[in-house]
Amino acid sequence: MTNDQNPFKSIEEKFKEQQRKRQEARKKDPKKTVKFKGSFDIRKYMKLTIVLTAIFAALVILIANIFIVKENEYRVVRQFGEIKRIVEKPGINIKVPFIQSVMTLPKSQMTYNVSEAEINTKDKKRIIIDNYAVWRITNPSKMISNARNIVNAEGRMEEYIYSVVRTELGQLDYVDVVNDENSSRGSLNDRVTDRVNELLEEGNFGIEVVDVRMKRIDLPEENEQSIYTRMISERQSTAQKYLSEGDADKRRIEAETDREVREMLATAEKEAALIHADGEAEAAKIYNNAFSKDPEFYELYRTLQSYSKTIGEDTMIILPATSPYAKLLMGYLE
Repeated sequence: MTNDQNPFKSIEEKFKEQQRKRQEARKKDPKKTVKFKGSFDIRKYMKLTIVLTAIFAALVILIANIFIVKENEYRVVRQFGEIKRIVEKPGINIKVPFIQSVMTLPKSQMTYNVSEAEINTKDKKRIIIDNYAVWRITNPSKMISNARNIVNAEGRMEEYIYSVVRTELGQLDYVDVVNDENSSRGSLNDRVTDRVNELLEEGNFGIEVVDVRMKRIDLPEENEQSIYTRMISERQSTAQKYLSEGDADKRRIEAETDREVREMLATAEKEAALIHADGEAEAAKIYNNAFSKDPEFYELYRTLQSYSKTIGEDTMIILPATSPYAKLLMGYLE
């Protein structure tokens, strides 16, 4: 509001002007009381000032006690600490001045990082678990009555999450915990979420956990190296077991293959011998039939065969001239 728009400023100026005129009149005739036409009546303006002040104060109080409810929030109206009403629908609302206060609570889902904690697994290994939870307020009245505020609600939720996670992981081995694909851990997050919601419902905290997830799984520094050494030893033992089983399977397969090969060769040799014997028998039969038609030719043929076997390049034979063998060598065929 500028000076020109301030009604109190114009009243003050008129009052000063009247005071100046009275002082000038007293200087001229101190015994005479002077009244000016249109003199300033302060009582008249005091009433106007009080009315304007009251109207202005009422507007200020009205504006100060109006509150707006957004789509993603609850507005809780409290009177002397007691909840009078909870406004969920978006819009403009008003509260009773001075005796009522308004508290804002989020309606959307919120994320809470659970503090790190050490947990023992089933096989007595200590691990550090880092979780986070997605949660929301379902009943603001119960939440305020039992948890007072969001900080306390998150604290109780964290206690329940730690208790449930410790119980669930205490039933699993370390390998099952770190292996996401292991079926024994497949529904761990769902089990933790359901159990935490059961505990929160029993306590009437008016909140719900949408999901609980593990961000990180670590080993304590003092146990990390020993765990790594043990894991390496176990993996080497498992690898050696696989190698031994592979060698045993290899020797078994090779023995079976060698046996099958020997059986196949023996069967083939037997069949070949039978075929060869049958062929020789058939050949002898054919020879006999052929040679029986000309015995002299057969005798000549056999003699020539004997020559090819007995006479070589350095062979020396001494025979009588009248020997049939000698006559045959010299070309006497009669």
